[in-house]
Amino acid sequence: MSFFDELGQYLSSGNTRAEILGDLGDHVYLALLPLVLGIVLAVAAGWLGHRWPPARQVLMVLANLLYTIPSLALFVVIPGLIGSKILDSVNVVVALTIYTTALLVRPVLDALDAVAPPVIAAATAVGYKPVRRFFAVELPLSVPVLAAGVRVASVSNISLVSVGALIGTGGLGVLFTDGFQREYFSPIVVGIVLTLVLALVVDLILVGIRNLLTPWERVSAA
Repeated sequence: MSFFDELGQYLSSGNTRAEILGDLGDHVYLALLPLVLGIVLAVAAGWLGHRWPPARQVLMVLANLLYTIPSLALFVVIPGLIGSKILDSVNVVVALTIYTTALLVRPVLDALDAVAPPVIAAATAVGYKPVRRFFAVELPLSVPVLAAGVRVASVSNISLVSVGALIGTGGLGVLFTDGFQREYFSPIVVGIVLTLVLALVVDLILVGIRNLLTPWERVSAA
């Protein structure tokens, strides 16, 4: 039997397709929820570092240290820190939120630094208070730079979710562990293809969101 015949036989089962769709749904949840939470935390940390230079150095060092922790070790340690069970999906969500935040701190700071000082001065002159100026002027203008970091973080999360299957959580990584345990290549190939497709789709969505949030970029390009 050729590989494609084996793959067709594997996908011919309705139960198998339902399990794959369930794994895909789990993967989307486990990858994108930490991305959203990480963006919020990184923006808050970036705002603090941008406003208060001493905090900037502390945040950069802390972000670098957190991102060097092996993902599998973090998945195992987190239950002891937050009191969850070892197989709870919240462990992966918390771990990837930490990674996302650590990965995005520098891009957020760079994005805020890229906003031209005359623009900030003009907003202040017309009566914008610091908090309102941040959300209405500085953050929107930093989106083009910040979006690049978010796209990298999304791909990183989609990849790292698969590692969670080693400790029994869901996601497309289940297909990898199942395939390796049974020496059955079809689940592995399906998992790889769906992971790549998911990363591509999410990246295209993020590009679309960036374009919607930065209409002036299209005008200047035209």
